[in-house]
Amino acid sequence: MKKHCSKRKRKPESDDISDDAAFAVVLAALSSPNPNSLRPLIKKCLNKLRNSLTNPIISLLPALLTFKSPTIASRAAEMVGSAALESLDMNQRISSDAGIINGLLAALGSSKTRLPAAACHALLDLCTTSVGRRRFAHSSALPRLLFGFLQVHKSSMISVSLFSVSVDSEGITSLNIGFEEDELPVLLLNAAIILINTCNIEQLENIPTNLSQAFFAFMRNLWAKVRNEMLQKNPLESTQGENLYISNIRISHMAESLFRLSICASHRIKPLPFHAVERGIFGFSESGFKDFMSNHWEVSPFLVRRGLSEGDLVEEDDIFGPFVGLLNSTGKFPSFLSSMLPKMVSCLPISSDELNILTFLEEVKIKLGCPLICQQDVRVLRTDSHLKREVHFFQESLNSCCIKDPHYFTIEEVLKCQEAYKEGYTIALRGMEFRFENLAAIANELASLFGQPSVGANMYLTPPNSQGLARHYDDHCVFVCQLVGTKQWRLFPQSNVQLPRLYDTLDRLHDSEVQNSMAECKQFLLREGDILYIPRGILHEACTENLSFDGSDGYSLHLTLGIEVEPPFEWEGFIHVAFFSWNENQKQAHNSFESFVWNYS
Repeated sequence: MKKHCSKRKRKPESDDISDDAAFAVVLAALSSPNPNSLRPLIKKCLNKLRNSLTNPIISLLPALLTFKSPTIASRAAEMVGSAALESLDMNQRISSDAGIINGLLAALGSSKTRLPAAACHALLDLCTTSVGRRRFAHSSALPRLLFGFLQVHKSSMISVSLFSVSVDSEGITSLNIGFEEDELPVLLLNAAIILINTCNIEQLENIPTNLSQAFFAFMRNLWAKVRNEMLQKNPLESTQGENLYISNIRISHMAESLFRLSICASHRIKPLPFHAVERGIFGFSESGFKDFMSNHWEVSPFLVRRGLSEGDLVEEDDIFGPFVGLLNSTGKFPSFLSSMLPKMVSCLPISSDELNILTFLEEVKIKLGCPLICQQDVRVLRTDSHLKREVHFFQESLNSCCIKDPHYFTIEEVLKCQEAYKEGYTIALRGMEFRFENLAAIANELASLFGQPSVGANMYLTPPNSQGLARHYDDHCVFVCQLVGTKQWRLFPQSNVQLPRLYDTLDRLHDSEVQNSMAECKQFLLREGDILYIPRGILHEACTENLSFDGSDGYSLHLTLGIEVEPPFEWEGFIHVAFFSWNENQKQAHNSFESFVWNYS
């Protein structure tokens, strides 16, 4: 009878040798005249050593990462990634090794897809710690990542979807971006975004201009696709993305990168001539501004008749003309809203005394780039003619900017705005100085004129025979600029001798005080081109009529330019001291944010 002998299973070859022997073999192979001929032996030894990285073995990684064989170099990169995730100490040890860092950067430039992908994975693993991120930010990694990404990504193939992955401690759902792309472009993009968000301003400015501009253009196009997905309101679950590569790139990460790139973008807001803004706001007289400061500033209303019917408004002095022309090119009034609103992002509140734009960024980056938020960015409201109080169309969102789950504007809300307008509601948009280049230039020059770091701009579209905001007063001075149509304004005398301070609580007047002031009410009918100055603390309200003075529909579109009066401006005596007292850091912070939001839209 034939005996059946059971065969002993042979252990894998890599287990036949000890770690010390494997290290010695790799070292000898790398020292040989032709190490490439020993690839199988090196590969076998690396399989043995991959889970037991000691200092001697780590010392071989720079040579292995630059090995001629992509297979060996890829295996070395995988070993780097594994070690980076082993412990914080090991991560810092590898991040501090210039040879390993340079080896990974060299591997990123390989023409073989597997090697740069493995190197990028290792880089991302090292970037899980702040030490690793800073180390790569100080190296040439970012330009190489940008160059590599721009070389391999297929712009015509990019399709994105959003995936709901987690909810953070503040109750905000994190959305990851899925791509219809191969793994390598997405890895390179992810690594580039991480390093951009690590760099300081000086490091970002050192990126070669051609790379920075090309990548910035790509990011803006990508953002347009992401924004369209955000408006759809229904992120996918990860199980639904079978045909997409689901990245670790979150919307907030991408938004932060755009913010940082905007700070250093070569595009800057084109300034308006100083005299054009002065004439455009205060009239044609050479003493217009001086007269205003001497007789009206924080004392009484001031009206500049610049309407087209006056026949004195030439193109050079029509500083708001480009903005109105842009709206006209977008669509007829008021239908331009349906094309304007979807392109806008939330303009997160930035204090007028903010000194450091990166400090502001750190505070808001998790919400950066989100869609418009009801009540914070957009208000849709009217004043009830009988109850004399404000009624909000999106009633459920009254406290949306104060809760963890804000009411974001989607396509559905945009369509509802047109419905609300037809029902007599005013559409109020905040932060216009950040959204349109022409308005940014006007706000910048006006801020300089008044010696302040910034000027805010809000836009109000009011249908015929309607009132938007109820009677109120502001804690800042306002210039009302009538752009389209007409509006009737009523201003009441100050009941309080002390002017309201910035951000003070604005107390409502008692009915008796309102009735007593009615007899002294001043009325102003603003026509296209007219500008009305309202000092802080002056009670005011405005409404439209059924028909305008020329027989057209009586709707109105106007801007308010708000001057937030800072303490230096309130000194007793005179104002000239404050003209050039604004802080350069404050203005730089606001200009950076302005550039960011403008580039988003």
